[in-house]
Amino acid sequence: MPKLRLREAGPALLFMVVLLTLTACGDTVYPNTTFTQFTDLNTTILSLWDRLLFWGTIVFVVVEAALIITIIRYRKRPGGPAAKQIHGNALLEITWTAIPAIILVLIAVPTVKAIFETQAPAPAGALRVEVIGHQWWWEFRYPELGIVTANELYVPVGRTVSFEMTSKDVIHSFWFPAMGGKRDLMANRTNYMWYTPNADLGTQAWNGFCTEYCGESHANMRIRLYTVQPDEFESWAKHQASPAVFNPLAAAAVLAASNTALTRAVDSTAQPSAGYVFPAERLPAHVVPQTPIPAGLDYDDALLAQGDPTRGATQSFMLGGCIGCHAINGIPGAVSAIGPDLTHVASRHTIASGLFKFDGPTLARWIKNARHMKPGSIMNTIGRGEYDPIMKMTVTAGLDDRQIADVVAYLMSLK
Repeated sequence: MPKLRLREAGPALLFMVVLLTLTACGDTVYPNTTFTQFTDLNTTILSLWDRLLFWGTIVFVVVEAALIITIIRYRKRPGGPAAKQIHGNALLEITWTAIPAIILVLIAVPTVKAIFETQAPAPAGALRVEVIGHQWWWEFRYPELGIVTANELYVPVGRTVSFEMTSKDVIHSFWFPAMGGKRDLMANRTNYMWYTPNADLGTQAWNGFCTEYCGESHANMRIRLYTVQPDEFESWAKHQASPAVFNPLAAAAVLAASNTALTRAVDSTAQPSAGYVFPAERLPAHVVPQTPIPAGLDYDDALLAQGDPTRGATQSFMLGGCIGCHAINGIPGAVSAIGPDLTHVASRHTIASGLFKFDGPTLARWIKNARHMKPGSIMNTIGRGEYDPIMKMTVTAGLDDRQIADVVAYLMSLK
């Protein structure tokens, strides 16, 4: 079989290069990319990345070119002279030692500089946010504002945000790709990170993720970030710090609006105390959960329009065991921190740590059998007659569908 000559392989190699180049073209949008300059932290990291890529590309091209030239020029030929030994060539050895040393200096100096910049203490006046990782959801505390919330984070643009991160169980990792920076959360220490969203970023929504494998629902541990204007943040924060306002009329109006696609848009006259909430109509498609309800979890959605929020608050919420795991500011006895704080749960766009959209039918099924919807969830199976995949048993003393509708009505009023 004749050997393939370089000249004959040229067209095939050229075709491959052209094909690879074309794959890099296009106008595809990558909303979860980390190659942005939306924060000072990401600007520093991107600048370092560009420099490392620049010098790495030069090294790669030079080394590969020298390798190919050497292979072709000094390949063994019939009758050719014996190869000369270069051992002991001081000039050559000094040269190939000095060049990598210079390159390493060019890489090390900006790297060390970036490390000191990103690891420095947060500047004075930064907004403090305590981030606590759980299996598998996120808890956010604003200690200076008296706010406790879960899974959805609001920050004002133009102001530095200082994150103080720890874990209640295993190692997690906190990351909003578009904002840059990523830190692990550990149970035995507090890690820190800070950045300032650009003032011109505007009111936008972003995806976040846990990026350290933490168990069977690791991929379901998602987060939302809302960068908002300072006045919007002030309105949101003021309301979130207030006790829950139980408004059964508002809840009933929302529940009666639709049995299949309930919204949380309550008329301002029905609940005048509600603060700012990121507008649902402005949510980009990539932050709206598309997770389908698992098969085999049935619920009569018609019952949702009949849900009684007063009965849900005074009976089902208590008898169903909800009060044993969740806190609601202003409700006596609802002080547990085992599960997410529900004080203003209806102001959120997602449930189950960003896995599902917040609407009546989804919330009812989540209450009925959370472990069927999210593997490993610590939330007990509450629906009567439902099979609990962790306890390996059927629930006999839980809530029926009507009682679950009452709980949904109550939670939908907590805006």
